[in-house]
Amino acid sequence: MISIFALLISCKKKPDVVVGSPQQGEITMEVDESFASVSEALSERYMALYPNAKINLKIKKEDFCFLDLLEAKVDVIVMSRELSEDEKKAYNKETGLDWLPAKFAADAVVFVVPNDSPRESITMEEIKQELTSDKKNIIFDGTNSSNLNFVAQKLNTKPDQLKFSIINGNKNIIEQLNKFPDKIGAVGLNTVSRPYDPESENLKKSVKILKVVQDSKSFEPRVENLVDMSYPFARILYFLTNEKYFGLANGFIRFSCTQLGQIVVSKEGLQPYYIFKREVQMR
Repeated sequence: MISIFALLISCKKKPDVVVGSPQQGEITMEVDESFASVSEALSERYMALYPNAKINLKIKKEDFCFLDLLEAKVDVIVMSRELSEDEKKAYNKETGLDWLPAKFAADAVVFVVPNDSPRESITMEEIKQELTSDKKNIIFDGTNSSNLNFVAQKLNTKPDQLKFSIINGNKNIIEQLNKFPDKIGAVGLNTVSRPYDPESENLKKSVKILKVVQDSKSFEPRVENLVDMSYPFARILYFLTNEKYFGLANGFIRFSCTQLGQIVVSKEGLQPYYIFKREVQMR
C-alpha cells in the first residue's frame, strides 16, 4: 500500500508555478539610506502605474544590501560604488547572471558644516588629512554605508583604514551638526536635493554645503557638475537584480531608465543618467 500511495502522489499534477510579470507581483528592494528618497519616488510612481505591483522598500547599509542580494533575500538593490572583481565573480556565481549594472542617476557625497562656520570649501588634500587624523573631524552615517564606501574608493583606500566619527543617518548628521561646530558632515546629496520636499529644503537651509577644491578648481555639487562628473565626489547610482526573467524587478528597472522614470529622478534633484533632449521646431 505504501508504494502505491507513493506512486499516486508522484503522478499528481504539479501546481503551476506563479511567475510575476512586469506589471504585477511583489518584490523587495533594499537601498542605502543615502539614496532612499529617489528609490522610494521611483517605486511609488511604478506602483501608481501598475496597482497590482507591490515593491517593498527596505533601508539597509550598502554592503549588507549586496550580501542579501547574493543570498536571494531581496530581488533588487541600489549600489553606488564599483564592485571589486571578486564581488563581480560572486554575483555571477550566486545569481547565475552576468554583472550588468542598470545605471539610472548621478548622485554625490557632499560635505556640510553649520551655517555659522567660516569655512566655505574643502580641498581633496584636507579631506585626506582629516580622514587620517585622530581628531576624526569628518562624520559619516556609519560603517558599511554607501557614503563611506564611495569616499574611500575615491581616495584609493579602504574604509577600515580611515578615521572618522559616526552619527547614524544622513538626516541625523545634519540635525545634530550644530552640536559639533568643528566637525564636517558627509551626507548623500539626495538627502538635501529634493526641491519639492519641505523636509529636504529645511535640512538644506540648516547647513552650508562646502565646495570641493581639486587641482586649484572649485566645484559645487550642482546638477550641471554631475552631468560631466566634474564634482569630485559625483557618483552613479545603479540597480542590480537576481531576477532571471523579465518579471516585476526587471520591469521596474527598465521603467526607471526610461524617460518617465528619469523625470522622477530629475524631480528628486538628481541628474538623470539618460538625458532626453527636447527638440522644438520653430515655424
